[in-house]
Amino acid sequence: MIKSLYFRVVLTYMAAVIVGLVTTYFLALYLLDSVGDRYANNLQKKLIEDGNRIQEIYRDKGVEQADAFMQESSYAKQYEIRLYDQNGKLMIRDGKEPADLYILSDQIVRSVLRGEVYKGIDVSPTELIIGFPYEYSGNHYALFVQVSESTVESFAQILLITALLINLLVGCIIIIVGARYLVKPLRGMKAAAERMAKGEFDIELKWGKRKDELGQLAQSFNYMATQMKQLESMRQDFVSNVSHEIQSPLTSISGFSKALQESDLSEEERIRYLSIIQNESERLSRLSDNLLKLASLDSKRHPFEPRIYDLDEQLRKAVVAYEPQWSTKSLEWRLNLPKTKIVADEDQLNQVWNNLIGNSIKFTPAGGLITVSIVKHTDLIEVIVTDSGIGIPAEEHAKVFERFYKSDQSHNKKHSGSGLGLAIVKKIVMRHRGTVQLKNNPNGGTIAIVMLPNRL
Repeated sequence: MIKSLYFRVVLTYMAAVIVGLVTTYFLALYLLDSVGDRYANNLQKKLIEDGNRIQEIYRDKGVEQADAFMQESSYAKQYEIRLYDQNGKLMIRDGKEPADLYILSDQIVRSVLRGEVYKGIDVSPTELIIGFPYEYSGNHYALFVQVSESTVESFAQILLITALLINLLVGCIIIIVGARYLVKPLRGMKAAAERMAKGEFDIELKWGKRKDELGQLAQSFNYMATQMKQLESMRQDFVSNVSHEIQSPLTSISGFSKALQESDLSEEERIRYLSIIQNESERLSRLSDNLLKLASLDSKRHPFEPRIYDLDEQLRKAVVAYEPQWSTKSLEWRLNLPKTKIVADEDQLNQVWNNLIGNSIKFTPAGGLITVSIVKHTDLIEVIVTDSGIGIPAEEHAKVFERFYKSDQSHNKKHSGSGLGLAIVKKIVMRHRGTVQLKNNPNGGTIAIVMLPNRL
């Protein structure tokens, strides 16, 4: 969980937010200490200068005319005027009180009424207010000039916008760095996918050791590349084997056809050559038929029509259909076929039994024994075909189901075949959600076991 991509994305986001906030806090403090102080000092200097001018305006024009003048001047937006009478009471003019940005005690007001000048900057660097004693028509007043609320707000807005920009900048930097870390493997996978599209399968991504989702994706990608490489190798072998299997009978047919054109052949030789041409033609026909069957099964568009029928009767018919082959070899049969109903595609399973029984007959010597049995279980049905033939080495039991694989090449010269029969058997059995496997017969020969689900 901690090493997952989800956790890392959330952690990157949280880090961007936290680091951004912390950075903003300390930079804001720095701005307040340095920039803020400089800004306040400039405002204080300007306040003193403008305050003296405003005091002179009030002395020259009087309160009412000075108020009217101030409202029309540029000072109106920059400063606010507080005027206290000789009793220390704030004078409300035009029905509007000035903004109470700074607290003025009665002591401060009375000190100004006594003739002292009050400078808020002497109390606090951020207290931007100044007070002047003011006398008009024999009355004493305390005139306070303070920086307007809009000026203070504009400075606060500048600080806030600066802090937000800093926060945004720091967060963007962290997100960019984190995104680069997350996107780099994806770019590598994109490049690898493009190489695979061009037929390059010798690819291994280095991010497979990561423990997050990207690591799992890289492992899956490496596995896919390995499988694609194996498939490409199998495809090349398949094309090579098909070419070889087709070329061999075609060469025989071509050679013996030319031989038949010679005029000095005896009738016996002519019949033998024609027999060879016929056998090779039949072999080529079987190869073509098996290739079409495999292509149809691979496409998943091959008709699949399961129905209920008698499996035991189907196996008996398959044995009887091969009577010409096994009777000439005087083979002995033992059938243990109890009454069995099955839900399956009868035509497809018929191909399975024909292949297995045909192989047993082909590779069992004269006088041998072949046993066909049905064993019923609760959830599956076993069909077991046992022969006493030449057998298959144990290490080749899985390989014989590969296309064009032929066990015991020395025997293949005598017992010709395309090497596709058992591949078709496995395909059909898998379509029925079953399994097929080979075992060695302790008495010599091979045991083929087909397990099919019992859906009744």
